[in-house]
Amino acid sequence: MNIKQYLDSTYLKTAEQAGLSEKENTLVVKGFIQEAIEEHFKLIMIRPNMVSLAKKMIVETNSVVSIGTVIDFPEGKSSLENKLSEALQAIHDGADDLDFVCNYEAFKRGEVALVKEEILKCTQLGLDNNKVVKWIIEVAALSDKEIIQLSSLIKNVIVSNFKQELFASVFVKSSTGFYKTENNLPNGATIPSILMMLENASPLPVKAAGGVRTYEEAVEMIQLGVKRIGTSGAKSIANGQNSHNEY
Repeated sequence: MNIKQYLDSTYLKTAEQAGLSEKENTLVVKGFIQEAIEEHFKLIMIRPNMVSLAKKMIVETNSVVSIGTVIDFPEGKSSLENKLSEALQAIHDGADDLDFVCNYEAFKRGEVALVKEEILKCTQLGLDNNKVVKWIIEVAALSDKEIIQLSSLIKNVIVSNFKQELFASVFVKSSTGFYKTENNLPNGATIPSILMMLENASPLPVKAAGGVRTYEEAVEMIQLGVKRIGTSGAKSIANGQNSHNEY
């Protein structure tokens, strides 16, 4: 199995979160981009302000690594207008994949119409620009029932509004990797949450993000049916080693 083509190598820490200066953090990002190029990972996933840098490095090396970025990260609480504006800038800067954080708090409050509208409008923007769109639902913040309901809602919006050939370009994604849980509970993809997503998001593909730290765990996710895996330890996983990174 060429596991590298499932891996979205991920670095999403701000300088402050990493305890680094802006210059130092940019060097870390450059290292992740270079590693993704050298290792032939599917994609490099970075913050929006780093997309132009990745585009430049990838073009200069004639690499086919895709560039992904996160929109309204990590809480997903911004207005639809802000989500669209941030996504437009990312498209302009050269992003291939747009990973939107769904407004899961609004969903939990029962504001279903708001969530449906952002899924429809943001997905439309991405697909109109030939981008891959992923919706992060933040499984650690949801009950099992809510994981099922939100995965189904996203599926229903896409299936009702877009052509079948576009379904493969819209993912449901488990986690940001930044959600703070109580009592050290998992804050990312777990087997039970992924199974619920796979069952209720189909025919949309699923991305497992957060918590996949070994080659064996990655293979297990792929065998379940996951099409992408987001990890900050992509090289370790690809080499059959355990990743000790946080997400």
